[in-house]
Amino acid sequence: MSRVQLALNVANLDEAIDFYSKLFDAEPAKVRPGYANFAVADPPLKLVLIEDAARAPGSLNHLGVEVETTDEVEAARDRLAGTGLSTTAEAEVACCYAVQDKVWVDGPGGEPWEIYTVLADVEMVPGSLRTVGPDSTACCATGADRAAESTTACC
Repeated sequence: MSRVQLALNVANLDEAIDFYSKLFDAEPAKVRPGYANFAVADPPLKLVLIEDAARAPGSLNHLGVEVETTDEVEAARDRLAGTGLSTTAEAEVACCYAVQDKVWVDGPGGEPWEIYTVLADVEMVPGSLRTVGPDSTACCATGADRAAESTTACC
């Protein structure tokens, strides 16, 4: 089953968890320092909350589509590249308390989209959502904004 992912920046994680638990009548699937995600069944949605005081609360962090297998990620990468879109692939990257395979592409307004699969859960250093540094080309943001992103702006 695939589902759309919406990752939001929030000012207060506890308040956001309380609100979205009520909104979707669901408890978070994962809660870690500065991070929570919900695996909402109806409507099918992966909601990610990233506590980040530097970004406007409620602002978009990134969008995504969670798929079941690495083969689906690779097929998406090939399909997107075949249409002429610029993609960035990541294999077995630790991000958002999970090891993931993913491919990134920018929307027309510069909004980062990821198509990803979760391979395993992993613990992270509190306050850090990625093992890849902000100067790496493997960051949530794509294109020119990549180097300016922080290591908390992903997942």
